[in-house]
Amino acid sequence: MDRAQFHKLFKSVGPVVLPVIHVIDNAQAERNVRIAIGEGTAGVFLINHDFPYPQFLPIIRHVRERFPGLWLGVNFLAVTGKEAFPVLANLEREGTPVDGYWADDARIDELSNVDGQVEAKEIASIKDACGWRGFYTGGTCFKKQREVAPEHYADAARLATGFMDAVCTSGVATGKAADLDKITTFRKAIGNHALTIASGITPENADQYADDIDGFLVATGINHPGDFYNIEPARLARLMKLTRDRGANA
Repeated sequence: MDRAQFHKLFKSVGPVVLPVIHVIDNAQAERNVRIAIGEGTAGVFLINHDFPYPQFLPIIRHVRERFPGLWLGVNFLAVTGKEAFPVLANLEREGTPVDGYWADDARIDELSNVDGQVEAKEIASIKDACGWRGFYTGGTCFKKQREVAPEHYADAARLATGFMDAVCTSGVATGKAADLDKITTFRKAIGNHALTIASGITPENADQYADDIDGFLVATGINHPGDFYNIEPARLARLMKLTRDRGANA
């Protein structure tokens, strides 16, 4: 997916803000989705940080039932598309469509060539076979995964473009901003392919990333201070204003 297609998908000229909600229960998930919608975000991602993904599925069903028109993405923590895509296909068949999947690890092997991407190819094959056609952004040189040496960032990023709609990367940990040189390397390596980032974005630093990043997957940067679970509307509003201003001046 190129950058123009990405922004068309989300109806946004500037960087697309997709709040990540670390879900606890139905009420907490629904409350935070309403805040995100109220501030005009293009959609949300839900993630299960505190329990296995089978316990997460009823919350996904609840949110979809409450917000049938919402662009809804999910992340099953530490679960690749190999397992996730058939689950998402089943949810869709049962009447709970999910629009996007963000995987922490897209299983890109930066030390091999395209032909050697055995796991990434298997994930792509499973996606095709199960019939789920949603948006996929996969972690590449991503936090808490196998460490990748900086000299291999460009190879990893370039390889990733063949297996997902948007390449996704991060800083070294949740809430930690990515090194700007890393982002510059990714952008040069992938050309016009869409790029998302999933750690460390805040209203204070987002402008530094806005030229190269197409989608901000953001949680702690827009949450109440010290609160892992709940969006602070004022902080999200500041980030939304920044991205709208960037879009208006594009």
